[in-house]
Amino acid sequence: MGGELFLNSSGKATYWRNGAEARAYAGKWGFYASLRDNHEKPFLGLPTFLTPRQGGHIKGSTDWSEMQGGITYSWKWGNAGFVKDNIEWGTNYHGANIFGGRNPSFIHLRLQLKPAKWFTFNYIHGWLNSMVVDSANSYWLTSSYGTDYREVYHKKYIAANMFTFTPVKYLNISAGNSIVYNNTSVNPAYLMPLFFYKSVDHSLTSGIENMNSQMFLDISSRQIKHLHLYATLFIDELAVSRIPKDDEWNFLSWKTGFRLSNYPIPDSYFTTEFTYTYPLAFQHNVPTITFQSNRYNLGHYLTDNAREWYISAGYRPVSNLDVCLYFSDAVRGPDYTEKGVPRVGNPPLESVEWHNTSVGLRGSYQFIHDLYTWVSLNHSNISGDKRWSPGYFYGKKNTVNLGMTFGF
Repeated sequence: MGGELFLNSSGKATYWRNGAEARAYAGKWGFYASLRDNHEKPFLGLPTFLTPRQGGHIKGSTDWSEMQGGITYSWKWGNAGFVKDNIEWGTNYHGANIFGGRNPSFIHLRLQLKPAKWFTFNYIHGWLNSMVVDSANSYWLTSSYGTDYREVYHKKYIAANMFTFTPVKYLNISAGNSIVYNNTSVNPAYLMPLFFYKSVDHSLTSGIENMNSQMFLDISSRQIKHLHLYATLFIDELAVSRIPKDDEWNFLSWKTGFRLSNYPIPDSYFTTEFTYTYPLAFQHNVPTITFQSNRYNLGHYLTDNAREWYISAGYRPVSNLDVCLYFSDAVRGPDYTEKGVPRVGNPPLESVEWHNTSVGLRGSYQFIHDLYTWVSLNHSNISGDKRWSPGYFYGKKNTVNLGMTFGF
């Protein structure tokens, strides 16, 4: 169970959850399940909102449930599972830009191998929710409740892999690729973990429009004592011919940052992170193969044509207590998917259509295992397109947030 309360000039906003969860092990087999009923008023995590707050399958205006769990099998140098869970890929301290993780969980096959100290491999194949009605398979039915139209969604899948190399101690270099596809059934080609899916797609869809493929690169270094350096690149579409041009841009999202820990003050940390995403990254013109599930973007929470600075400084004065001062400045430019303009040649951040500046102080404390509480004071100024923020936070707001949660 858990909950939190927000207070500002818009009034009160509340969130609370209740549920049950369990874990079990039998030899090398693992089993887990977690059911949560979520209640939020007003709803703060719609798919259109530019927020890292996780959303869900909305049953009514403020309630949704989330079922997670799975079956796993582990051995000395790897593990595999069939699970319904969240995914986050990409080094970050404030929003990953490969798989951001704010979308509702989806069912997927998961494989992780670590056959050597210098190499790790991750793979998933997932069943996404397209929320696009398949009229050919939808139908009318008549029952004791009357006549109704039974809608069926188009099938939608994702496959992704990540190869991580550790050439020297504390340096991880990762590269991978993914594809979102909408065959009538699972395509065995995308069940092959080691494939470069874009090349496979060119063979399977030869002569017709291709599926939606992506590539990514992540570098994380802790080789300098106390310092964590990292950078992530998400490539949605890349044409070498566009690189030297001044009026054409590739569809990229990149992130870079560092965290300085325990220096010069023990038990302290300082983080700076910058994210920049070009127009139409994470986007696609075919509704059934967008980089989304349940209409939630799978990538960075700001989606495309956006920029963000994030800075934080924290201190742990006693065990289990974390006090953090943070600042973020995020902007988003025009949404070119709505303008009917050509795909190529859309200037990044030609104008600022949405702007969120926030500064705050947050303290959190862990009483016992799995029992946390927190309180924060935040000053924010959100302007621009009102569709991209909850009305509760829009404008200049001084918000108090406090909460407590128990359970993983």
